[in-house]
Order: sequence, then C-alpha cells, then structure tokens
Amino acid sequence: MSTFSFKMPEDMYGALAAEAKRRNVTRSALIREMIDQALQYNDCAAPPSCAQLAGDLVGVLRSGRRDLGTHERLLEEAMITDARRNAPDRRR
Repeated sequence: MSTFSFKMPEDMYGALAAEAKRRNVTRSALIREMIDQALQYNDCAAPPSCAQLAGDLVGVLRSGRRDLGTHERLLEEAMITDARRNAPDRRR
C-alpha cells in the first residue's frame, strides 16, 4: 500500500477523528472509504439523479388509486393548483 499525506483544517480533522471513533475504524480507513466513494461517482458519465438516489422510495406509499398519473381531471387540477401557486400576488 502506498503512503500519501496532506494537510487539512483543524475543524475538518476533528470531524474526521470523531467520525472514525464513532464508526470504530481508523482515520486512514475512513479516508480510504471516502475517496473510494468519490471515485465511484466519477466513473459514471454523470452523477446519480435524484430519481436514482430516491429509487427505493418511489412507490412505497399507496393511495388505493391506480390512475393518478393518467386521470385527466386529476392532472388538470394539479396543473391549475401549480399555476396558482406560482402566480404573482395580484391583491396589492
């Protein structure tokens, strides 16, 4: 294994030491893990999208309706509500 040294601000070092202690690992192991995670994202053509990051959360709640994404009246109501929410306040 190669050795690499660098300087970091004291507050960052303190946070690193605290996290390493919390996980019960060495600071070096924690830094290797963080660098590995950063390099994995760089291997991708683009960073993961919000949908990819939240993929395990999509569809976990059930409303009992199967037509929420295609029901014409519900879509129109959602568009009108959204338009009203983004409209400027004209009461002034």
